[in-house]
Amino acid sequence: MDRSVVFLDLKGGCAPCDKPLMLRPILFCPVLTWVAQELTVCGAQRFFIVCDEAWQDEVREVMEGFDTRLFASAQEALADAEGEVIVVPGPVAPVYGPEDSRSVYAAEVGTLKARLESGIPLTDCPAEACGIRSLWQTQALPPVFRPVADEAALSAAMPDARELLLRRMTGVTVVDPATTYIDPRCSIAPGVTLLPGTILRGHTAIGSGCEIGPNAMVRDCIVGKDTTINASQVNESTIGSHTTVGPFTYVRPNCRIGDHCRVGDFVEVKNSVIGDGTKISHLTYVGDSDVGQRVNFGCGTVTTNYDGHKKHRCTIGDDVFLGCNTNLIAPVTVADRAYTAAGSTVTDDVPEGALAIARQRQTNIRGWADRLRKTWKK
Repeated sequence: MDRSVVFLDLKGGCAPCDKPLMLRPILFCPVLTWVAQELTVCGAQRFFIVCDEAWQDEVREVMEGFDTRLFASAQEALADAEGEVIVVPGPVAPVYGPEDSRSVYAAEVGTLKARLESGIPLTDCPAEACGIRSLWQTQALPPVFRPVADEAALSAAMPDARELLLRRMTGVTVVDPATTYIDPRCSIAPGVTLLPGTILRGHTAIGSGCEIGPNAMVRDCIVGKDTTINASQVNESTIGSHTTVGPFTYVRPNCRIGDHCRVGDFVEVKNSVIGDGTKISHLTYVGDSDVGQRVNFGCGTVTTNYDGHKKHRCTIGDDVFLGCNTNLIAPVTVADRAYTAAGSTVTDDVPEGALAIARQRQTNIRGWADRLRKTWKK
């Protein structure tokens, strides 16, 4: 059955000028977004939200993807509703628990309109209304919607909210639940292992067989199968399958890292495409670059992409070998199968299969060091 949901009060006990409780995060997700996500399981299709004009833009933002309409009063919201309506009278948080307090309930719209006309507030659940748990059919573990009156109550609900998400995961190994935090918008495939200190945020999807952690944060990312992310931060990017990230890697937004890659310690990648089989093992910065397959980055390689005014891109072909401490001065292209000598600063394009040497030739001054030491003894 298609149902409408009416949110009557987003603020709760907040001061009038403060952000409404339902727009604040719990486990990194706006509470309103999470509640709407939960209610879609029991047939909610349309969301009618009574909201102060000052917060309407933010409500639209957090409800992106839902059929949402905003109203100034409960009477206006119910005028657009029909059939059975789910009522959320005030701020609530989805948590794990056995009780059904009817803090969220379902009733016929005619009953609700009649109560309003009689001056009875909709915060009181009608006797003929049904608790929300009775509407759950497809989900084995429905939430309890716990009322939260203020910021302290919202914080206090966090452990039980986290318990709800952890209990729902099937085939996922969580080594230390007390130090694992998962956004309700995340999806985690069976066979994943989450080590202590793992934080998964936003619309993150983790493929089967992955190992995340310890001490890793992944935000708004898609991660392929059998990939490891160890003690690193990965943001708004795509990581392929059978890839290793970390320890101490920083992946900034808009990266696509391929399959069978290695992105190692003290490596930063930003706004770049990294081809399959490429190794960036340590102490390297790759920014605004298009990197081919099976490239080897020597330690200390830097793509110098910023001239103080604009960002420029580097293009690195397949099977390229970049020697240690190579500087690539963008815009520049290193074509397929090319090498750069260690310590080179490359400013011109390198042809296919070539070796680029861009450093001063070494000069040995015989006896210089011995003569220097003799001056120290005087």
